[in-house]
Amino acid sequence: MTTVLAYILGILIIVVGLAVSIALHEIGHLVPAKKFGVRVGQYMIGFGPTLWSRRFGETEYGFKALPLGGYISMAGMYPPTPAERLAAQGAPPRNGRAGGGFFATMVQDARTANDDTMQGAADDRVFYRLPVWKRVIVMLGGPLMNLLLAIVLFAILFTGIGVQTASTTVATVNECVVPAGSAQTECAPGDPASPAAAAGLLPSDEILAIDGVAVSSFDEISAIIRDSPGIPLSFLIERDGAEQTLTVTPLLAERPVYDDAGMPVVGPDGAPETVEVGFVGFAPTSEFEPQPIWAGPEAAFANVGAVAEIIVQLPVKLYDTAAGLFTGAERDPDGPLSVVGVGRLAGDVAVADAPVLNRVAAIVGLLASLNVALFVFNLIPLLPLDGGHIIVALWEGAKRAWAKVFRRPAPKPVDATRLVPVTFVVVVLLIGMGALLIIADLFNPVQLL
Repeated sequence: MTTVLAYILGILIIVVGLAVSIALHEIGHLVPAKKFGVRVGQYMIGFGPTLWSRRFGETEYGFKALPLGGYISMAGMYPPTPAERLAAQGAPPRNGRAGGGFFATMVQDARTANDDTMQGAADDRVFYRLPVWKRVIVMLGGPLMNLLLAIVLFAILFTGIGVQTASTTVATVNECVVPAGSAQTECAPGDPASPAAAAGLLPSDEILAIDGVAVSSFDEISAIIRDSPGIPLSFLIERDGAEQTLTVTPLLAERPVYDDAGMPVVGPDGAPETVEVGFVGFAPTSEFEPQPIWAGPEAAFANVGAVAEIIVQLPVKLYDTAAGLFTGAERDPDGPLSVVGVGRLAGDVAVADAPVLNRVAAIVGLLASLNVALFVFNLIPLLPLDGGHIIVALWEGAKRAWAKVFRRPAPKPVDATRLVPVTFVVVVLLIGMGALLIIADLFNPVQLL
C-alpha cells in the first residue's frame, strides 16, 4: 500500500509541476502582452470544457478539463479580414467568400474568430499592430519562462542538492575476488580473499592518504590502485576518530571496460572487453557534493542542445518508437516521451529503493528536463507553436525593412490566417505524435531503473 501511495505521489508531483510550468509559460506571454497594451480576453490552463474561471478586469482566468497545455487569447492576433478593413475605411461591404473547399472554410472561420476579438478594424489594442520587436518579445516570453524555470530547477539540483560523488569513505568490503563478468554473488571456499579484506579494511574507514600522498576523492584512490598491481601500498585511514596505517597489496585482476556513458564496451566478437588492472575490493560511500552556482545554467543549456538534437531526429525516433510497439524492442531512454511516460518515470523514481534525497533529486531533474523540452519544442518555427508566430513577425519585419531600403510603400501586415491549412496539418501531426507516444508509454515504456 505504501508503494502504491508513493507511486501516485510521484505522478502527482509531475502533474502539478507540469501545470505550474504551463502556467508560467502563459504568464510569460500574458505580462508583456498587457504591458504593450494588447487586450487579453482569456488566460487558460488546459483545453476543452472550462472547470473554473473568474474574470479580473478584462481578462478571464481559469482551468479547463484537459491539462495538455494552455493559452492566452489576445485581441487581433492577425489583421482584420478585407471586409472589415473596407468597412473601417467607409467603403461598402463586398459580397464574396474565401473560396470553396475544406481549407478555404477553415481560413474563413479563423478570420471570423479573429475579427470577433477586435472592436472594429480601427481597434489599436491588438497584437498585429505591435512593432515586430514587441511581438517577438510576447511570443518569446512563454518559452523563456520555461528556460528560466529549468535553470532554477537545475540550480536547485546541482547547487542546492549536489551531485552524487564517490567519497574516500569505505561503504562495503568484498570478502573475496571473483572472475570478471561472473554472476557469482557469494564467496566459494576456494576463492582468494580480497586485498581489502586481507588487510583489515572495514566499512566506515576513511582513507586519508596512500603511500604518503593525500587523497581527496575516490577517483584519486582508484587511479593509484589500478596502476599498482602487486605493489604493497600504505593506506593511512581514520577509524573511530583515530588514525592508523594498513598495508594493502592490489591484485592483478581482469575487469570490464566501460565507456564515457558508463556502459560496458563490447568487442567485435560481441564479448565484453576487459583490461588487467590493480584490484583491492571495496566500494566507496556516495555523498552529494554541491556544485558552483553556474552549474545549473550550464546543465540547462547542455540539455537544450540535447533536446534540439532529439527534435532534429524526431521522425527517426518516432519510427523507432512505433517499431518497438510491435517488436517489443527496448525504448531509447533519450527518445521522446508523452506526459504519460514522464508520469510513469516519476512514479518509478518515487518507489525506487534509494534514499529520499536521491529520489527528490531525480524528480527535480525530471521537471527541469521537462521545462527544457517545453522551451525547445515551442520554438519550432511552425504554427501554431510560438516559433511559428515569431517567424511570421520576423517575415513582416523583413518585408518592411526591404520596402524602407528601396523607398517603397509600407507593405500590408502579414495575414497568417492564410497559413491555417498548414497549421491544421501540423496540429494533426502533433496529435498523431502524442497518441503514438502515449500508446508506447503505456505498452512499451522507457525503463530507466
